[in-house]
Amino acid sequence: MNVLAFDIETIPDVAGGRRLLGLSDELSDADVAEAMFAKRREKTGSDFIATHLQKVVAISAVYRNSHKDQFSVWTLGNEQSTEAEIVENFFAGIDKHTPTLVTWNGSGFDLPVLHYRALINGIQAARYWELGEDDSNFRWNNYIGRFHLRHTDLMDVMAGYNNRAFAPLDEIAVLLGLPGKMGMSGAHVWEQYKAGEIKAIRDYCETDALNTYLVYLQWQFMRGQLDATGLAAEQAVVRTALAESEPHLIAFLDAWGQGRAS
Repeated sequence: MNVLAFDIETIPDVAGGRRLLGLSDELSDADVAEAMFAKRREKTGSDFIATHLQKVVAISAVYRNSHKDQFSVWTLGNEQSTEAEIVENFFAGIDKHTPTLVTWNGSGFDLPVLHYRALINGIQAARYWELGEDDSNFRWNNYIGRFHLRHTDLMDVMAGYNNRAFAPLDEIAVLLGLPGKMGMSGAHVWEQYKAGEIKAIRDYCETDALNTYLVYLQWQFMRGQLDATGLAAEQAVVRTALAESEPHLIAFLDAWGQGRAS
């Protein structure tokens, strides 16, 4: 198993919004964002910003390579990293390790955002975009194909590729005895960002990546890729790592322990 389960957190791309809406440089970022929200509400009835105007502020990941006995949870870059540095770091990791990517709604949100932000920031991602021209192994299993497992969008797969059956990660996680959302949600990221609480955003993103990875383990058990012993062993790897980790991950472990038996 060579898996990278990840999640992203975003804010409005106020620089892009300023250009597209023709707004003055004297207008504050907060006011530009409010104008973007208003424009979006006028167009769609929702203030959820369009994918290409979502700026990445955090990418958190759970990496598991069972062949090398590696497990880690981390957020790319640091609190001062630019969007370009974060996105470039993400695609560089794919170039280096070629992991199976695991997401919840990654096809609908995370990856399209990363596509646009890599394009806008001038970032190359050759391995990610490989479709079999240089590596025949990617011809029928690549990161782009919806029905391929090199990128496994668990929400899409579990819904049978039927958007009427989509479910929130938080609810599925809780049903499995996992912590789900801890302390905040994606809807609060912009307010947290304006308040300078970058660490809180990064910590929250890591817990979402953990929820995603642990749901993935249950899915691997369901489809017979792990037996009961293997599932318990993989969960034990996570528990051991979290027990020796940072406070927000220890809190995740404690909340996990309060759920139903694995």
